[in-house]
Amino acid sequence: MKNTRQIFLLTLTSFFMFSIVVFGQNEETKLEIAHLEGDFYTYTTYNTYQGVKYPANGLYLITNEGAVMIDTPWDTTQFQSLLDSIKLKHDQNVNMVIATHWHSDKTAGLEYYRKKGIKTYTTVHTDSLSKENNMKRAEFLIEKDTTFQVGQYSFETFYPGEGHTADNIVISFNKEGVLYGGCLIKGVEAEDLGNVEDGNVQEYEATLKKVQQKYPHPQYIIPTHNDWNDINALKHSIEIAKDMKKKE
Repeated sequence: MKNTRQIFLLTLTSFFMFSIVVFGQNEETKLEIAHLEGDFYTYTTYNTYQGVKYPANGLYLITNEGAVMIDTPWDTTQFQSLLDSIKLKHDQNVNMVIATHWHSDKTAGLEYYRKKGIKTYTTVHTDSLSKENNMKRAEFLIEKDTTFQVGQYSFETFYPGEGHTADNIVISFNKEGVLYGGCLIKGVEAEDLGNVEDGNVQEYEATLKKVQQKYPHPQYIIPTHNDWNDINALKHSIEIAKDMKKKE
C-alpha cells in the first residue's frame, strides 16, 4: 500500500512538472522586469506594430518617497500588473510617471495612472501632439527642461530637438550615470531609425549629437525597442542617422 501511494505521488508530481513545462512554453511573457543597478529597474512590455511584435522598455526608480516610472507600458493589459509587481517586489507605490513623447508606447497608461491618483507628466509640446492625435494626456505639464528631486534622487529632462518625433525628450540621472533615451536612441543591433513617420530624419543626427554633448559619459543608456546592455547605443544611433540623412 505504501509503495502504491509513493508511485501515485511520483506520477502526480511528474504530471504537474510536465504541465508546467508544456503550458509554460505556450504562455507569452507580457511583462519583464530586470535590475539595472541600485534602485533602478527596467521593465518591458510588448505590442504589435504593422504586423510585427516589438518589445518596449521603460524604467522605474525606487526612492524613499515612492517609485518614479519613466514611460507607461505599451500593452494596456499591463498597467495594473506593473503597479502590482512594483508593490510586491519593493513594497512601494508609484507616485510619479513621466512620458517621453506622444506615441502610445509611451503615453498609453497616462489616463489610467492619473485616475489612480498618480502624478503624470509630459512636456507642453507632447501634450499638444497628444491632444492633436487623440492620445492619452498627462495631468501636469513641463514647460522647459526641468530638474526633479524625488526623495534621495535627482533627475532632469532634456529636449534636444526633433528626431523620432518632434517632441522627444531624454531623461538623465546624472549622478548615477543613467541616460534614458526612449525611442530617440536605438540599440546597437538596430539597422535603421525605426518609425520616423512623425520624425525628422534631416535633424536626427544633430539632435543625437546634442544628447551626446550634454551627456558624454553615461554608464547606462536605455533605448525603447532594443537591448540596453551596450553603452555604444548613442554612438551607433548617430551613425545610423548620418547614413539615413545622406540617403534622403
